[in-house]
Amino acid sequence: MRNLFTPFSYKSLELKNRIVMPPMCQYSVTNKDGKPNDWHLIHYTSRAIGGAGLIIIEMTDIEPDGRLTEFDLGIWSDDHVPAFQRVIDAMHAHGTKVGIQIAHSGRKAEHIHTPVAPSAIRFNERYGVPRELTTDEVKQLVEKFRDGVRRAVQAGVDTVEIHGAHGYLIHQFHSPLTNKRSDEYGQDLSKFGVEVIEAAKSEMPSNMPLIFRVSGVEYVEGGYGMDYIAEICKNYQKAGADIFHVSSGGEGPIGSGGSPGIHPGYQVPFARELKQQLDCPVIAVGNLDDPFVAEAALGNGEADLIAVGRGMLRDPYWALHAAETLKEEPEVPTQYLRAF
Repeated sequence: MRNLFTPFSYKSLELKNRIVMPPMCQYSVTNKDGKPNDWHLIHYTSRAIGGAGLIIIEMTDIEPDGRLTEFDLGIWSDDHVPAFQRVIDAMHAHGTKVGIQIAHSGRKAEHIHTPVAPSAIRFNERYGVPRELTTDEVKQLVEKFRDGVRRAVQAGVDTVEIHGAHGYLIHQFHSPLTNKRSDEYGQDLSKFGVEVIEAAKSEMPSNMPLIFRVSGVEYVEGGYGMDYIAEICKNYQKAGADIFHVSSGGEGPIGSGGSPGIHPGYQVPFARELKQQLDCPVIAVGNLDDPFVAEAALGNGEADLIAVGRGMLRDPYWALHAAETLKEEPEVPTQYLRAF
């Protein structure tokens, strides 16, 4: 029987339950230096106290111009490591395992006039027209991903997530909508992602699993669907991706290409299909803050882990309250026992 409060183990990652807090940007780096501060310390540690099995630190960028905004986290310098270690150590003290999402926003960087991308195709009028990366620059970015993962491991994470979803740089490379290149990275649309995964794995302990976040479908006209991304993900799996975190969209406004809606569990079918095609663990996400819906996705074998995003923004103690709802014994901190 799988449910929210059964342990999960894969390679060296051992979780006390199957509840994941997914990456959610806080836009709170007030010094614009990429370093987590007291906001991040309190934000993440409170969710660790609240019982999440795995917390994945928000989108953390490999270079300053790869950020969505100047207020995002970054990991482009060794100087960032101590600040991340402080936050990670605090979460570990409360029994939560910690991941970090390493990323580059590509053409969706908001704070620079000319972002970079696989091809010079603008996202929309809110963003600048991107400059197409040269082949050498693409290879340099692979090395920046490698360095970012190395620093994350130094800071003490238990796993690393590579962001290949939501219309950011790796997604831009593997999407036919946004990659019109004529070089090797246009001939094989999975090549950039594959090289990033291989670089990441070279810096991770051999038994540490790598999570890869992917958009299962694109909602714009002519966007890809599950059959396409499953083939791309097979290449990512061969390169070393162990667990897939399955979301959707990002290449256009939801609904422009036929949205499935935003009902509870609306993205679970994408996770289920990728799990079946790749035969690997998957994280489902998307309006799963009803514990019974989350429990059903696990019990039906559609997912291995459940990510609760907005639900945990509203309630840092979502996991404790979900246990009560499901008639499970909540793992309550001693200091809070009198309230339970």
